[in-house]
Amino acid sequence: MSAKHPIIAVTGSSGAGTTTTTTAFRHIFRQLDINAALVEGDSFHRYTRAEMEVAIRKAREEGRAISYFGPEANDFQALEEFFQQYGEEGSGQIRRYLHTFDEAVPFNQMPGTFTPYQALPDNSELLYYEGLHGAVVTDEVNVAQHADLLIGMVPIVNLEWIQKIVRDTNQRGHSRDKVMHSIVHSMEDYVAHMTPQFSRTHINFQRVPTVDTSNPFSAKDIPSLDESFVVIRFRGMSDVDFPLYLQMIQGSFMSRINTLVVPGGKMALAMELILTPLIRKLKQTRQQCLLAEQANKLQSSE
Repeated sequence: MSAKHPIIAVTGSSGAGTTTTTTAFRHIFRQLDINAALVEGDSFHRYTRAEMEVAIRKAREEGRAISYFGPEANDFQALEEFFQQYGEEGSGQIRRYLHTFDEAVPFNQMPGTFTPYQALPDNSELLYYEGLHGAVVTDEVNVAQHADLLIGMVPIVNLEWIQKIVRDTNQRGHSRDKVMHSIVHSMEDYVAHMTPQFSRTHINFQRVPTVDTSNPFSAKDIPSLDESFVVIRFRGMSDVDFPLYLQMIQGSFMSRINTLVVPGGKMALAMELILTPLIRKLKQTRQQCLLAEQANKLQSSE
């Protein structure tokens, strides 16, 4: 954690709605005039798409599974080192994973490959990470300890599968069977490396549909926000203004002492109400740290 170079990490599995959350964060950053360095978790995949397919086939021949949820397909050590460097220096080297042809064409590359490493933009005020492993902890690494604000995006699992199936078939050109097999073979890594993260996050946003999602593998579309509720759980936070949220968000209610439930259509409003003051506080703390640093420099030069 770093007062001078804070890190916000949004963690959630592929198709969990983290991209929608990034849109909300971008809006908050504009409102607060914050220059944020944006980093996608896919940058820390270990393999290109072609290499991953080879690794999956090899693992199956050996009677085991490999998935993007686990450490074999991701460089957790590099992610922790990146977070640590940013927290200490406000800098780092990053690359992008190119999912689609539209993303790859400007780089004259194929989808499923990485761009060359580039330095983060100068003078960023905070780091914003969105991906799979912002709060991951293993015997060897502890990424979560470096984040100042941890957010979990956690739709119930059937909805998560529906979102992944629809996205990967419509946007990334995968067959439905391929996506279904990917889900099945990733369950061990999901249980071991994804679900524990949501007990470390400061706030979880869990979308719960109010329509039938009993068979996610037959779904043709994703339940809309208006067909959902969002369960918002706060952990270890003593200054949450629940009365304000209940007043401002029509249809909201408390289900537990640390849990707010809002209509799905109010999710963006809830995120801005809840997250804006937290991010503003990170900015103010950073400014105070910089002012104190300048004062110390002036004092030492006299």
